[in-house]
Amino acid sequence: MLNIGVLVSGGGTNLQKLIDAQAAGQIKNGRLRVVIASRPDAYALERAKKAGIEAVTLRRKDYPDVDAYSQALIDALKERQVDLVVLAGFLTITGDNFVEAFRNRIINVHPALLPAFGGKGYYGLHVHEAALARGVKVTGATVHFVNEVCDGGPIILQKAVEVKEGDTPEILQRRVMEEAEWILLPQAVSLFCQGKLSVEDGVVHIAE
Repeated sequence: MLNIGVLVSGGGTNLQKLIDAQAAGQIKNGRLRVVIASRPDAYALERAKKAGIEAVTLRRKDYPDVDAYSQALIDALKERQVDLVVLAGFLTITGDNFVEAFRNRIINVHPALLPAFGGKGYYGLHVHEAALARGVKVTGATVHFVNEVCDGGPIILQKAVEVKEGDTPEILQRRVMEEAEWILLPQAVSLFCQGKLSVEDGVVHIAE
């Protein structure tokens, strides 16, 4: 049974889908071990407590630099023997030391079909504003491994979502969550915990 650590900064809707998936037995060979928030007022902490999962706050401003903060995260996760780290709306920058400590063991969900609308500045509603401004007809979500390049790690799963006439960024954000993010993230976590993911030359292979 692999231990999963989830990093959050806000409301934790993606975390809730992982909690629900675990309760439904959909995360094979894995269990949510700890939730770490970058802000003490993150509602995700309440979701964790309600589900009986340890909830911890580590604030960036309590550390002198990015590397020191990243090391604190590494220490907290390793102390709890975490095998897989899930970034579920974690908006705090981490250093390369964090990626190195959990190479191909950090999963992030991004609300677009990477490599489109990814990288620095593309988070939250900004992604959907950019997609609508470009006039794309299809968007979606991507679950990927995290590497040193922002939104540049190996892609695990993707799902397309239709862009509809009259969509606002908020409406599109909700549709992408419901039709893609909330489905893909538990799937990817379960695949990892079952040992079905491997990375070769930057490409993820999924075993049957």
